[in-house]
Amino acid sequence: MKISRWLTSIALFALPGLACAADLDGGRLSMLWGVPFAGLLLSIALVPLFAPIFWHHHFGKVAAAWGLAFLVPFAVVFGPGVAGASFVHALLAEYIPFVILLTALFAVSGGIYIRGNLHGSPGLNTAILAIGAVLASFMGTTGASMLLIRPLIRANDNRKHVAHVVVFFIFIVSNAGGSLTPLGDPPLFLGFLKGVDFFWTVGHIYQETLFLVGVLLVLFYALDSWYYRRHKEVTPQDPTPDTRDIGFDGKVNFALLGGVVALVLLSGFWKSSVVFNIAGTEVGLPGIVRDVGLVIVTLASLWLTPKTVHADNQFGWGPMQEVAKLFAGIFLTIIPVIAMLKAGLNGPFGAIVAAVTRPDGSPDPAMYFWATGALSSFLDNAPTYLVFFNTAGGDPAVLMTTLAPTLAAISAGAVFMGANSYIGNAPNLMVKAIAEDRGVKMPSFFGYMLWSGGILVPLFIVMTFIWFK
Repeated sequence: MKISRWLTSIALFALPGLACAADLDGGRLSMLWGVPFAGLLLSIALVPLFAPIFWHHHFGKVAAAWGLAFLVPFAVVFGPGVAGASFVHALLAEYIPFVILLTALFAVSGGIYIRGNLHGSPGLNTAILAIGAVLASFMGTTGASMLLIRPLIRANDNRKHVAHVVVFFIFIVSNAGGSLTPLGDPPLFLGFLKGVDFFWTVGHIYQETLFLVGVLLVLFYALDSWYYRRHKEVTPQDPTPDTRDIGFDGKVNFALLGGVVALVLLSGFWKSSVVFNIAGTEVGLPGIVRDVGLVIVTLASLWLTPKTVHADNQFGWGPMQEVAKLFAGIFLTIIPVIAMLKAGLNGPFGAIVAAVTRPDGSPDPAMYFWATGALSSFLDNAPTYLVFFNTAGGDPAVLMTTLAPTLAAISAGAVFMGANSYIGNAPNLMVKAIAEDRGVKMPSFFGYMLWSGGILVPLFIVMTFIWFK
C-alpha cells in the first residue's frame, strides 16, 4: 500500500533522533494541532457523500495528506526526535496490532461460505440476527457481518421489503453484538492493548448488552412480522433456487478462528519479562508472538481456503485496504489530541474534561457514555474510545477498579452508538455496500439516522437512567 511507504519513509527519516526524544507535553500544545485529526474525520464523513467517485479512488491520498499535514510541521516545531518517537509508538503499540487482528478476522470470515437457500421468515431472520450477535463478540463485528449478511440477503431475496432487515442487522450484528470481548469491536481491542483485561468487558456491560440486543430482537420480530404479513410481500418465485442441503464450505477456517481467539487470549494472560525497546517504545514478547501468529493464521486461511469459496463469497481486499489506509492517518493525527487530553484540565481540551467531570472532580459515567457515543456516531468509534479512555486518566488498573463505571460507559458508548450512522463503525458501510450491490434499496445517510434516532436513541436514554446515572 502506498500509504505504508510514506509512513516508513518518515520513520527512517526520524530514526536517528528517536532515542533522545522527550515525552510529549500536551499542556504545551495548541488546539490547532488537532486540526489534521478533525479534518481527516470530517473527510471520512463528508467526502464520500459529496464526491463519492473522488473518494473511492483517492481516500488513501486524503489520509496521507492529513497525516503529513500534522507530522511535518510537528517535526519542524518539536524536532524529528519527538515526532519520530510519537510516530513509532503509535505504529508499534497501536496501529500494527490493530490492523493485523482486523486482517486475520477479515480473511478467516471471508473463507467461510454458508451454502444453500434459506427462506426469510420473521423467525428465521430473528434467529440469524441473534446468532450474529453472539458471533460478533468472538469473530468481530466485521467478521460476523461479512459471514452472515450475504446468506441473510439471499434468504430474503423473494421479499419486497428488505431494507429494515439490513438496518437491524447493522444495529445488532455490526455493532451491539461486539461489545463483550476485545475481539468484538476495534475500540475494545484498543482497550485491551492499553491493558484492559480480556474478560473485563463481558463482566461489566453484559447486562446492558443483553438489554439492548434483546429489545432490538423483539422490535425486529414485531416489525418483520408486520411486513411479512402484508399483502403480496413475498413474491411467488424465489430468485435463489432451493438446494438439497445447507452447510458450510471452507470449514478449516473455523479452526483458524479458534487460533485467532487463542492467540489474543495468550497475549493477554502471558506475562513475560522479555521486552524490546524500539525507539523508546517497549514491545513485549507476548504481543510479538500474537501478531506473528495472526499473520500466519491469515496466510494459512488464504492458502487452505478453496478458490471457489472466495468466489462464492465475492471476497476481495478492498474493504480491508480502505480500513488500513484510513486508520494509518487516524492513528497518526490523533497523537497530539491524546496528548492534549492527557493534560486534563490544564490542557487545551480542559472544557471537554470538565464537561464529563462532576463538581467534586469525579468522572460522570452518564456524560462519558453520551460524549463517547455522540462522537462515535459520526467519527470512527475506535479513535473516539481512545480519546475518552485517555480523558479518564488512561490508567487501565484504575479504570478497571475505582473508575469501573466510567470505563463501562466509555466502552458501551463507543460500541453501541457506532450504530447511529453509516460512518460510526467500519462494518456499517461494508454491509450497506453489499446490500445495495445485491439490489436492496437502502436508506440514505439521513434516512438511516431516522431509523437509529427513532429506535436506538430512546433505548440509550433508558440505559442511561438504569446503568449510567
